Amino acid sequence: MAHAFASVAAHRAPFSRRVRRGKGGKKMKQRVEASTDVQVDGRELQELREENVRLRRELEQWRRTQEGDGQATERASRIVTRERKTKETNVRVTVNLDGTGKAENQTGVGFLDHMLDQLASHGLFDVEVSCKGDLWVDDHHTVEDVAITLGQAFKDALGDKKGIRRFGTFTAPLDEALVSVTLDLSGRPHTQFYGYTATSVEKIGGLSTHMVEHFFESFASTSMTTLHIQQVNGRNPHHIVEATFKAFARALRMATEQDPRNAGVVPSSKGHLTI
Repeated sequence: MAHAFASVAAHRAPFSRRVRRGKGGKKMKQRVEASTDVQVDGRELQELREENVRLRRELEQWRRTQEGDGQATERASRIVTRERKTKETNVRVTVNLDGTGKAENQTGVGFLDHMLDQLASHGLFDVEVSCKGDLWVDDHHTVEDVAITLGQAFKDALGDKKGIRRFGTFTAPLDEALVSVTLDLSGRPHTQFYGYTATSVEKIGGLSTHMVEHFFESFASTSMTTLHIQQVNGRNPHHIVEATFKAFARALRMATEQDPRNAGVVPSSKGHLTI
């Protein structure tokens, strides 16, 4: 990890340090401003930022493993990056199940980015999604492939699912809308909607409303999740969809959290949670 320390240190600025001066041993604080005259274009700058994020993530993982705490080591492993490349889309997803709610999503569909932000914020997952899709056709392939890749990332991050709570349920209000989500990380994919009326309009921003249900179906399929979504009330499609993602985030957070009473044990009477 020495290269990680060096690289991260090289990119950190400004920074402070204390020095001793004089016979009396007085401490003086010097603030050193680091600057550069190197000019980079937008693409190079983005690459530098992505490299910085990667190095910080590696550094944090290394620090956790050095603590010698088994639980910390296990949590550090619940960070996964998955990619999906087809003739229709190029998707990259990184998730940290034990994050703080950081979101960096660029799918080309503004309302989908907004909903992925809700997933991160209310689930306390760190979520990074980038997608370059054939939006000149429509948003179908982009939404579908983002959901597929996101589901795969969650499945991989959960590993053998030892010690998780497995089940999650939450009901979220947003003004007149009220949506309930119940899920089971069972290893058996299934999605069921009840009374869902968000499709009363064709689009919310750039997102086709019929793709909302398909997003969750695709996520459940690749993450191997049993998912039930019930609209209790609602008139405004924006409110209905946003309440859905917020309830989903909270339920998923509950299901993926570590249960200290069941540490190291698969939460199933069968002893495994795979088909």
